Amino acid sequence: MPTFDAQRKAAELQRQITTLTGNDRLQVRPYGKHLLIQLHRDDAVDTIARLTEVARNTFSSAFRSHTGRWEPLPGHGDLATTADLVATLLAPYFEPNT
Repeated sequence: MPTFDAQRKAAELQRQITTLTGNDRLQVRPYGKHLLIQLHRDDAVDTIARLTEVARNTFSSAFRSHTGRWEPLPGHGDLATTADLVATLLAPYFEPNT
């Protein structure tokens, strides 16, 4: 079961990503030391990206490529900075019709 802190960070990241992308079909869920960013489309759930806490309140990010591998995104920072980076670099993935 995720810790209270992990659940709090997941809720905050979900709020930030939803605000940045305008997509309300996103869900963030804690998974171990990761925060998984998932998009719900019809009957499928696609995991688009993940944030990993590498130090206290410092996160790195990665996206799931078409091969299923996790590819790192450049940069790292606090939750808000990393959310902005993910929303900017992965904007096409957050489009509801893609």
